[in-house]
Amino acid sequence: MQWSDDGIVLAARAHGERALVVQLLTREHGRHAGLLRGGQSPKTRAHWQIGNRLVVTWRARLAEHLGFITGEVVEAHAAKLLDDKLRLGALAAAAALAASALPEREPHPRAYRHLLHLIEALGADDRWAIAYVEWEIALLEELGFGLDLASCAATGATADLVYVSPRSGQAVSAAAGAPYREKLLPLPAFLRGDAARPASQDVLDGLRLAGFFLEQRVFAPHQQKLPAARSRYVDALTKVLAIPGA
Repeated sequence: MQWSDDGIVLAARAHGERALVVQLLTREHGRHAGLLRGGQSPKTRAHWQIGNRLVVTWRARLAEHLGFITGEVVEAHAAKLLDDKLRLGALAAAAALAASALPEREPHPRAYRHLLHLIEALGADDRWAIAYVEWEIALLEELGFGLDLASCAATGATADLVYVSPRSGQAVSAAAGAPYREKLLPLPAFLRGDAARPASQDVLDGLRLAGFFLEQRVFAPHQQKLPAARSRYVDALTKVLAIPGA
C-alpha cells in the first residue's frame, strides 16, 4: 500500500538507534504515523520538527502496519519561531491537542486547514493568540462538540451575548445570564465577530472557554487530561499578559 499527501508534523520520537516514529496530521489521511529511517541524523531531524509542512509518502505491506514514511519539506515553520518561546509554546500546544484528540487515520481536512492557518499566523500575524483560541474552538467543532454562539439559550436573542452555558455550550445574553453569571463562562467579544482589538482578558477567557469544553467533552470521557504542552502554554501566556502593555 502507498499514498502521498501534504502533512504537518505533530510529534517525532526516537525509535532504536537511528529511526524516528513521526506523527503527522495529513490533509486527506488524517492523523497518521510512520517510521522514518535515519531520522535521528541532525540534518534529517531538522526537517521533521513540529509544525513543519512536508509532502510525505507512506508505504506499508498492509494497511494496519505502522509503515515507512519519507518526505520533502515545503515550509519549515518551526525555524521561524525558534526565537519566540511563547509562539513556540502555542505551536507545541496545538500539535499536542491534534495528536491526542483527533482519531488516528480518520480524514479531517478541515482540522488540517485550521492547524495550517494557525501555524501561518504564528509566523506572521500579531493576532496569533486569537488565532490559537479560534483553532481550539474549530477543533471542538471538528470533533462534534461545536459551541452554539449565535443566539441566547434562554431567550433566542442574538444581541448582547456575553456568556456561555457550561452545560449546553450555547451563548447566553447579559440579561438572561445575570442571575447565574457565577456559573457561566465568559464569551469573548472576538468569538462573537467583534472586529475590535481584543483585550488581554478576552484572550484568557477564550482559552478558559475552549479548555473547559475540550477537557469535559473530549478528554474526560476517556479518563485523560488536557496535554501538558497546552497547560504550559496557557501558564506562560497568562504571565506575559499580566504585564502592563502586553
